[in-house]
Amino acid sequence: MIGDGIENSPLLTDLAFPYRLLGAGKESRECVFLLHGSGVDETTLVPLARRIAPTATLVAARGRIPQEDGFRWFERIDPTRFEQKSILAETAAFAAFTNEAAKRHGLNLDHATFLGYSNGANLVSSLMLLHPGIVRLAALLRPMPVLDHVPATDLAGIRTLIIAGAADETYGPFVPALVTLLSRHGAEVDARIIPSGHDIGDPDAAIVRQWLAGPIAIAQAD
Repeated sequence: MIGDGIENSPLLTDLAFPYRLLGAGKESRECVFLLHGSGVDETTLVPLARRIAPTATLVAARGRIPQEDGFRWFERIDPTRFEQKSILAETAAFAAFTNEAAKRHGLNLDHATFLGYSNGANLVSSLMLLHPGIVRLAALLRPMPVLDHVPATDLAGIRTLIIAGAADETYGPFVPALVTLLSRHGAEVDARIIPSGHDIGDPDAAIVRQWLAGPIAIAQAD
């Protein structure tokens, strides 16, 4: 069994994306896939995720595109334009990774939340639109739409939380377009704006935790 601490969770490299598994073996059916922002690594979202879902199994994945001292999920042209071939390739690879990781570690994707921040959130939304059926719960922190061409995907029954920062001058202006896009495809979207920039912290954790409590409480009652 892998321990809860990051220091006790080795970096696993046997699948398409490097990742760490934290909290495996607990009785909770809940699991959270973590997709970090640009220029960092898979460990950065773990403290936030522990505040959101302290008993969940965490799959903390690492993007494969080097950036500065860290990594990102796909190539960018500038801060708000992205290389489409890279998005398609990396999203397809992550779809396969998700299914394989779930099988290998006995995770039920019906009880999985995909928590993404910035570039990681953009990968999650691409996963929803390009590879439907994997994501059922998505919490997107500081996202924006990135696909130039969106297929006619049916996202009915997919619950999505979007948290934007009121002072996020780079991504913030694009959030309404993402809300419209996902809603148009049938997703149930809960969009929030908080007094923040592009950075994330305790207010985000509190909102995501409360948002998740509804379906979890219903499932436990059943």
